[in-house]
Amino acid sequence: MCESSSGPTPNERQQELIESTEGLYLVDAGPGTGKTFAITRRYGTIVEQPAVEPEDILLATFTRGAATEMKERIVDQSTYALSDLVDAPIQTFHSYCHDLLNEHGYAAPTHLGLDERITGSTQIIDDELIEAERFREFLSGFRDEHPEYTDLYRVLSEPGELLDVITELASKGIFPTAEGWYRDGESHLDGDLEAFTAQFDAVNQPRNDGRKQSELREALSGFGRTKTYHPEAPSKSELRGGRGTKQLDSAVARTVFEEDRTGLKAFVHDVYVEYLQFALRRNYLTFSFLQLFAFVLLCEDQRVRQAAQFEYVMVDEFQDTSEIQFKLALLVCGTNNVCAVGDWKQSIYSFQYADVRNILNFEDRLDQFAADLNKDTERVAFDTDELTRIELEENYRSTESIIELSEQTLTTPATSGEDVSTTLDDVVELSANAAFDNTVLEGIQHEDEHEAVLTKIQAIVGNDEYAVEGEDGTPRPPECQDIAVFTRTRDYGRELLDVAAEYDFPMAYDGGIELFRTDPAKLLLAWLRILESDADRGWVVVLEEIGYTFDEIEHLLETESYPPAPVAFRDDLRELASVGAVTRRVLDRYGYTGDTGDVLLHTIQSVYDSTTVTRGELIQFIERGIETGATVDISANAGANAVTVQTIHAAKGLEYPIVILANMNDGRFPPRSRGSSIIQYQDPVGLRQRKCYSEAGAYPHVYDNWRHDVIRRCLPRGYDEERRLLYVAVTRAEQHVVFAAGDEPNTFLEELPVDVETLDVTVEPLDRTTSTAAELPFAITTPEGPIGHTPHSLMDETVFEETDERSEASAEVDSETRGLDFGSQVHEFAEAYALGDEVTPSNPHEQRIVEFLEGLSGELYVEEPVTLPIDVDGHRVTISGIVDLVQVTAEHVAIVDYKTDRTRHAQPEYRKQLSVYYHVLEEWFPEKDVTASLFYTSDGSLERIEPLTIVELGELVRNR
Repeated sequence: MCESSSGPTPNERQQELIESTEGLYLVDAGPGTGKTFAITRRYGTIVEQPAVEPEDILLATFTRGAATEMKERIVDQSTYALSDLVDAPIQTFHSYCHDLLNEHGYAAPTHLGLDERITGSTQIIDDELIEAERFREFLSGFRDEHPEYTDLYRVLSEPGELLDVITELASKGIFPTAEGWYRDGESHLDGDLEAFTAQFDAVNQPRNDGRKQSELREALSGFGRTKTYHPEAPSKSELRGGRGTKQLDSAVARTVFEEDRTGLKAFVHDVYVEYLQFALRRNYLTFSFLQLFAFVLLCEDQRVRQAAQFEYVMVDEFQDTSEIQFKLALLVCGTNNVCAVGDWKQSIYSFQYADVRNILNFEDRLDQFAADLNKDTERVAFDTDELTRIELEENYRSTESIIELSEQTLTTPATSGEDVSTTLDDVVELSANAAFDNTVLEGIQHEDEHEAVLTKIQAIVGNDEYAVEGEDGTPRPPECQDIAVFTRTRDYGRELLDVAAEYDFPMAYDGGIELFRTDPAKLLLAWLRILESDADRGWVVVLEEIGYTFDEIEHLLETESYPPAPVAFRDDLRELASVGAVTRRVLDRYGYTGDTGDVLLHTIQSVYDSTTVTRGELIQFIERGIETGATVDISANAGANAVTVQTIHAAKGLEYPIVILANMNDGRFPPRSRGSSIIQYQDPVGLRQRKCYSEAGAYPHVYDNWRHDVIRRCLPRGYDEERRLLYVAVTRAEQHVVFAAGDEPNTFLEELPVDVETLDVTVEPLDRTTSTAAELPFAITTPEGPIGHTPHSLMDETVFEETDERSEASAEVDSETRGLDFGSQVHEFAEAYALGDEVTPSNPHEQRIVEFLEGLSGELYVEEPVTLPIDVDGHRVTISGIVDLVQVTAEHVAIVDYKTDRTRHAQPEYRKQLSVYYHVLEEWFPEKDVTASLFYTSDGSLERIEPLTIVELGELVRNR
């Protein structure tokens, strides 16, 4: 894209896409090829036509952030203002389905034979942790009501596996009805014998012109070695054939495929349909159920389908679509003006049910899905034959050296001896548009890999050999913020951060973390155990944190002579009525006042408020989170100039001057083994179970399913997606790529054309001035001294507790104003609206925020971190917090904190909070008039607060 006075000029291929507005298009948009630029220009071209309005065009994206970015770019390239596009269907599939069901979906469940309804107050559950707890609650009741499935309960190890099966079936368009399965759903559960036989035959062919046994026979050489099969299972020799045999008998394919699964299908059906009913009766839908009911409604109601169809449909990131999303896109197409944009090489989300075949086999699937939808009546009316392909070929991100390396990743074996079927003939060749190519491609290796990565970063920062492109297009020495470290697993990233902390290294993790494996969660779990039963397991953690040795802890546990300070803290916690208050007090005690603590508090309160769990069951919930590694998204701030650490999945769509791809170790990338659920669905073998209960032998036993062990050897190992992960990681880099490994590098690193150096590890603590990143247009220096307090730790939290949260009386109170969960929801809405995100008020509190923000002038800054240093008895102490809103005008600075309270009884405590913010902002803006106010969303009033003095704040700290 060349720059001109009117903005970037499209290249030839981009211009072709922009001008090709009528007809059916598949666009191959590789990394850095200006996909978003071209899509939004194309949208602008379409919407500027005289007879076209924004509501005639569906632009489907995969994140709300992407939808917002699309709208902003369209505004720059059309005569429409952002306000004109607020309600335009530029949105995610889930958001579109939600809108459709809100308008037309009241009776959608009746099409599946269900009596329940979707109401205007139906909630959308987008938190996987909360959904998992609700499903666990559902399954507990289901087991009591369905004793006929006892044998299946005996083999299930984790209820979440069943939820995963339901979610995957929903993504495939396989739905239950009250009496059976919707449309041809059961045939998918049965699987496709012909397709399986083809895969069986492919791995069962003798190799080396018949001189070497087949891959399948070799893989089964350990058949039954560590398994206990049903007595009727064949022996290894019966299955593999006698000595000298090169392949399995062809009849084995049918034998292993044709398994009686009647009971299994009935079980999954009943769980599936009754969970749908459970969700509807509890007045909530999940993301997968949104798509399910939208699809059924569009299929069954011709009037709704015709009203919902668009003249133009564009789908971004098409490689990330699921089967149901492909079909939804077809159902809402009123014409053949369809444009699918994506890149099969960046399809890395199969665990979220994305199907790479949607884009790899686009034409075949288009014809197949259209035919399936049209079996009983015409639903897809346009001709699917005339498809035009457009390939975006110019890369504006990376150098030619990086592009060449990235292409080679797609043909690199993941394991020794693997035969890769992908060739470079399958890849659209990209050309670089980089200003210069000084690319360094290298590998490092050391047994202490974490220290080696830090050593390498120190060698890169400020080194002209790793120069990056500056804002003026000329080379400049790199800084920490130019570097990103990518990992295949979160565990490695967390370990790297721990090592970085030892050296005060500026490094921050961005993406999903295993929330319940963090120190704040472990300490909270310890105190909850102590509160529940004075459990030794809790006291051990608390005493270790204080610094007691193992022998000392053992003595304290035996004598129950715990130190007075933690005992007093335990007694204080017992006086608190709510789990939220306990959580907040524990986090404040240990100084966990950052993002992780906030997310933990929100999660605990949300689960407690939205389910019927007791405190004891909440302990079990956290324990399961530790066991399963349940994740949440979080961004940790290590300052304005810090190295970013991310998983490769989290880095998709981003770019950095320098990428270090770490943990390139055997068994880690790709992972050596993947967990296998007891019950699972997989194309083309359908619904299967890995273990079965039987009383056939002398004793009842849970047996391994020998058929499953043969079938899994016939199915692809998923290495193609691992290569695509490697491709995505490399293509995030603009100028330099470094690979890092420990003692045993993986096959990827051994096979790629990169020299690997054994590094001398010499990590030196960095001498750096600490500063925090801010949205405000100036740097905020963090004062030296421990951050010992937050505004909340100075407040008397008893004023926030409800005496009986779950009483019948409290149920009569407006539920919107109850609990931290609702307060967090309102704050999140306020932040999003102030930032210009596409959000719509869902309750009166949020509507009042809209009216308040619309009336403000000047510059608005949200969620601003502030730190106030004070001296208390000769000690340097800091109080750290986050301001909801800062309004800056020519002469005035206004601090605003949102509160959802109905009453003003907590206002004296809020005054302490606002006083901290006031003194920080007064220092930042000495020439302006600074005020602090509370905005009560319950009635829309703004109340000015007179701040406490620094001396009074110091007294509060002293008293704490």
